[in-house]
Amino acid sequence: MLIGYRRSSTSEQVAGYEAQGAALRATGCTKIFGEMVSSVAQRDQLAAALEWCREGDTLVVTRLDRLARSTAHLLAIVADLEGKKVALRILDFGGTEVDTKSPSGRMLLTMFAAVAEFERAVMLERQRAGIARAKSEGRYRGRAPTARRLAPQVCELRASGLGASAIAERLGISRASVHRIMSEAAA
Repeated sequence: MLIGYRRSSTSEQVAGYEAQGAALRATGCTKIFGEMVSSVAQRDQLAAALEWCREGDTLVVTRLDRLARSTAHLLAIVADLEGKKVALRILDFGGTEVDTKSPSGRMLLTMFAAVAEFERAVMLERQRAGIARAKSEGRYRGRAPTARRLAPQVCELRASGLGASAIAERLGISRASVHRIMSEAAA
């Protein structure tokens, strides 16, 4: 049985998420698990997909980065699948398809996962260096705080008798932000 897993990092990436689903269906996946969460978040649907797999099945993903967040994570997933005698198939692996049923497929997967992790680390290093340079030149200010700029409205709504949940809903911020603003205002 072919079991598909698809993931997008955010709910704004609907087109990519749907494209993954179409590719998995076109491949013949009869059961598809999917979620819209960051790769570092708890991924309940990935856990469910791994649990669903039985001996002789193949877990199919469109791209490696949709499955694992690091080489170590990927190798743990592959080891778990191999322990259950389940193969992993990656549809787009740098222009080729990889299937861990073969020794060469397992070798390619491990090598490319290490290269992908290295590329990501280099990209993050460059990003940090760019941010540091922009900060030193006074051109980088970071993300504008969204909740704290609403502090006057939070205090006004609180003074009118609204509770934290109602304030949060009305202003589109979290209850924790409302409590933080009220604590800072009281101090």
